[in-house]
Amino acid sequence: MSESDNENGGRGWFGRLRAGLSKTSGRLTEGISRIFTHRKLDEESIEELEELLIMADLGPATAARIADNLGKRRFNQEISPEEVRQALAEDIAAILEPVAQPIDIERGHSPHVILVVGVNGSGKTTTIGKLAAALRAEGKRVMLAAGDTFRAAAVEQLKIWGERTGCPVVSRAAGADAAGLVFDAYSKARDEGYDVLLIDTAGRLHNKANLMAELEKIVRVIRKQDESAPHDVLLVLDATVGQNAHAQVKTFGEMVSVTGLVVTKLDGTAKGGVLVGLAEAFKLPVHAVGVGEGIDDLNLFDPSDFARGLMGLER
Repeated sequence: MSESDNENGGRGWFGRLRAGLSKTSGRLTEGISRIFTHRKLDEESIEELEELLIMADLGPATAARIADNLGKRRFNQEISPEEVRQALAEDIAAILEPVAQPIDIERGHSPHVILVVGVNGSGKTTTIGKLAAALRAEGKRVMLAAGDTFRAAAVEQLKIWGERTGCPVVSRAAGADAAGLVFDAYSKARDEGYDVLLIDTAGRLHNKANLMAELEKIVRVIRKQDESAPHDVLLVLDATVGQNAHAQVKTFGEMVSVTGLVVTKLDGTAKGGVLVGLAEAFKLPVHAVGVGEGIDDLNLFDPSDFARGLMGLER
């Protein structure tokens, strides 16, 4: 999860990101061309642009502000579709800039504990595997804890990622107490000198009270061993859910103190603009974005690259 793409001539990740956002950018590019070809920027075209941005899931407030900004700069002037996309990319990058923050693994923590939360199917376990691979590539010793003890498939999937990345996985039989497993995993990681402990968790939102109780118990157990932990609580969001992602941020924020976001499956949706709305609404750090299932398909979040990819522009 490095910022460089040297192995791909410097364009590998941006190329994958741009391709991953193509469903969203294709809709936006087509719509902007339809609205602004041989036409002045007037009230009607600003309204049409706002509706188009809402359709890409930027959210009503964000869409209105961005469209209004363009209107203030170029009202009653002819403006080409390319100029519109350039201007929108600049505005979107400015919104995203404050939230683009990498995960900071602090040397003072042994281990640095990252609790990963999100609904089932959001890509939590895969994200943990990819984060583990990236951290290992940085030379860190990483341990994984299979805290989603209710789903045998989640435990097996995490074990596969453990084998792929060379990270030990602490697991128990299906139905075991998740907090007890986390206690043991923390003790093992601390005693054996691991740098990072990545903890998978359940995501059964249909049973919110039980899930909240379980997450709260996990946090209590960790804090008995290190009162500053967990040092990061990452919420993994599936971009294909669109505006429902806002509800998930609120729900998990009520259950556990979310410190940052990872947005996955951007390649599977025309709603990639949801990330812009999330950034403006919640101001939470966005650490990484994912555009596929491969081990290299999760990377640091770069606001300019994302904004240009969203608008179908080259670097």
